[in-house]
Amino acid sequence: MFEGYRRFDLSVNGVAVHGRVGGSGPPLLLLHGHPQTHAIWHRLAAPLAERFTVVAPDLRGYGDSGKPPGEPDHGNYSKRVMAADQVGLMRELGFERFAICAHDRGGRVAHRLAMDHPRRVTRLMLLDIAPTLAMYEQTDRVFATAYFHWFFLIQPAPFPERLIGADPEAYIERTMGGRHGGLAVFAPEALAEYRRCLAQPGAVHGLCEDYRASATIDLEHDREDRAAGRMIECPLRVLWGRHGIIERCFDALAEWRAVARSVDGEALDCGHYLPEEAPDEVLRHILEFMPPEVATGH
Repeated sequence: MFEGYRRFDLSVNGVAVHGRVGGSGPPLLLLHGHPQTHAIWHRLAAPLAERFTVVAPDLRGYGDSGKPPGEPDHGNYSKRVMAADQVGLMRELGFERFAICAHDRGGRVAHRLAMDHPRRVTRLMLLDIAPTLAMYEQTDRVFATAYFHWFFLIQPAPFPERLIGADPEAYIERTMGGRHGGLAVFAPEALAEYRRCLAQPGAVHGLCEDYRASATIDLEHDREDRAAGRMIECPLRVLWGRHGIIERCFDALAEWRAVARSVDGEALDCGHYLPEEAPDEVLRHILEFMPPEVATGH
């Protein structure tokens, strides 16, 4: 995976950030989701590198990036801090402005990055999420059943850490394999990476802290934005899976139009894991939405 890319390990914002960079052209930051790593982008890595300088890191708490112990208020896993990690990373790599394509948890980091650092982001594409505040406020039985982990992972430490840590592979098989397409949609080498990384010391705690922050301090930040009338200023495209919970439980475009000024998008014929289930369609949208002349902000 990621032939022609180089690995990096950089200290940014007080945490080690691991990932890969490759290609040439305007910078494009790719952010992954849970319980995965930057490996989710492996089917898009080669074609994107023909048009962009692609930066694909592991988020704080995930993959081979740093996994600091959570603070009492979970603030060091807030999306504000995780977004600052990415701003610092891109600056270290020489990029002050960049486009972002982000899936799942990475999309929540990207949402916060666009809010806190609007001059940094030229274009934003979010995959299979609605805004965090909207999803919590509209929780019902269907959503809570499908996204049980949203409520399990936020339980006080070390309860979920102990249970998942006893068999992290079973957690991956249940959370990833229990969705549309099952485990068959994942390349064996990518699935092996997800299993390897979740078995690392501190990995389960890191992903729990990500969710604990989302249910607490992140909601405070989102409510502050709402009260102040702050919105995402850059163009936003939203894609989601027709066979996933976003399609079933939320009006994705309406929810994003409540927090962003310019929004378009559509459902793709897949489940939750768009970069791995529908890479050709995601690539088409990236090239259409982020051609070089606009990806640079010109």
